[in-house]
Amino acid sequence: AAVDALGKRSALPVTVDARLTRRLSPVVESAAYFVVAEALTNAAKYGRGAPARVTLMEEAGRLIVEVDDDGPGGADPNGNGLTGLRNRVEALDGILVVRSSVGEGTTVHAELPCE
Repeated sequence: AAVDALGKRSALPVTVDARLTRRLSPVVESAAYFVVAEALTNAAKYGRGAPARVTLMEEAGRLIVEVDDDGPGGADPNGNGLTGLRNRVEALDGILVVRSSVGEGTTVHAELPCE
């Protein structure tokens, strides 16, 4: 529900696909929320109004969080915001990957253990 509310308040069109069947631990939910919030903030700031998609699903004991946008791409994965997210995710033994080729949009992909 919190991620859906983020999408509705976003400055760009956002589609949320949450395929979760249970509540996860508060620390995992909080980290996922911040991943989505920062990725949508970046998409709104740099994406020139292009739409974004948020996907949340549990797979093999991990929460997969993915935020894709159709903006111009070229995000710096070592920028302050994304580095802060990476640190937050890695503190939970998760991973954060940013793919952002110029002209192809940006994908922020996080995996957080939830077992």
